[in-house]
Amino acid sequence: MASSELIEALQALAHERKIDEFYLIERLEASLAKSYQHILDLEWDARVTIDRQSGHIYVYELVPVGEPDEETGEYEEFEERDVTPDDVSRIAAQNAKSVIASIVREAGRQSIYEEFSDRVGDLVTGTVLQGTPDFTIIKIRDGVEAELPHYDVKRNPNERNERPSNEHYRHNQRLKVLIIEVRDPNSDAPKMRGEQARPAIVVSRTHPDLIRRLFEIEVPEIYDGMVEIKSIAREPGARSKIAVASREANLDPVGACVGPKGSRVRMVVEELRNERVDVIQWAEDPAMYVANALSPAKVTRVVVDDENNYATVVVPDDQLSLAIGKEGQNARLAARLTGWHIDIKSASFTGESLAPMDNMLIDEEEAGDDEAGLCAYVGEDGVRCRNHARPGSRYCGVHADLDEA
Repeated sequence: MASSELIEALQALAHERKIDEFYLIERLEASLAKSYQHILDLEWDARVTIDRQSGHIYVYELVPVGEPDEETGEYEEFEERDVTPDDVSRIAAQNAKSVIASIVREAGRQSIYEEFSDRVGDLVTGTVLQGTPDFTIIKIRDGVEAELPHYDVKRNPNERNERPSNEHYRHNQRLKVLIIEVRDPNSDAPKMRGEQARPAIVVSRTHPDLIRRLFEIEVPEIYDGMVEIKSIAREPGARSKIAVASREANLDPVGACVGPKGSRVRMVVEELRNERVDVIQWAEDPAMYVANALSPAKVTRVVVDDENNYATVVVPDDQLSLAIGKEGQNARLAARLTGWHIDIKSASFTGESLAPMDNMLIDEEEAGDDEAGLCAYVGEDGVRCRNHARPGSRYCGVHADLDEA
């Protein structure tokens, strides 16, 4: 290819791809310099210049002159030695294709970043393209792919797992995913980790906000703002709890989310591959909120210690295992949902004789010691016993002898 043909081709490609012509030529010069450094086996760095008018290409070896700086060890002056080979235009044409392809890829990544960087937290639907042991590639649309990481956190503790344990994907499967990160293509972090070729968009199937977005789709009252999701606690692939409140006096928020015959919540459960979802009524009163959060267990009494953010819950004996849940799951999710430390005790353990329907919920700061039902014993360290007093007594069974003192 003649020099004039090369410059004309560069100008045409720059116009077609909407790339700045001078930027393209500068990138090509830098690429050629690296190539000739290797091809010509130069001792010193190479510099390439392309005449913007004629298209002639010149290759120079930058030979240092004089002595290096005593402090830095670097040379300050260089002599340009012309080492231009005869086939310079052919090599330039080959490099031009590579440089242009690289610029187009970079422009595409930057375009994706600019479009999706403001969409973190959005729900999108994609198609599974391929999977590896560490992540799955999901096609959002033509030319836009996302990564769903599912690293073994025991093997890679610094990585994350955004795939529920009960999910495995197949090629062309449709998935709803939540955008949780959009990597900046100009950041040095991905390059340091060798991630240049990986998608910039990171998505999740385990994030609690995935449930929020799914309910916004299925429940018009949430989308319209009449029902508010106050809190979400989730153990992905197993069970979740969602607390909802109504902004309308005559609107049942739980009923709105569950839907006729459970139709709305069923759609969410199906999308989550049968992950159990409990919808509970949020309450401003912390005792009532804690009791609701332990649903489906029935609660006899709740005593809250606002100062220590601690709630003691009494349940009928036959409700204890239900309140705690399998491997403590129900109690654990209730604690996350409410933000309270929850201690669950059976009625027989505390000496309670109240039936569940009495629903005695007591705030310790608003009631005296006798009303609260707590043991009146205070230890030498100043810490009050958290057991409930026996019926007709100010003390629990452990400290019953104090009644006679």
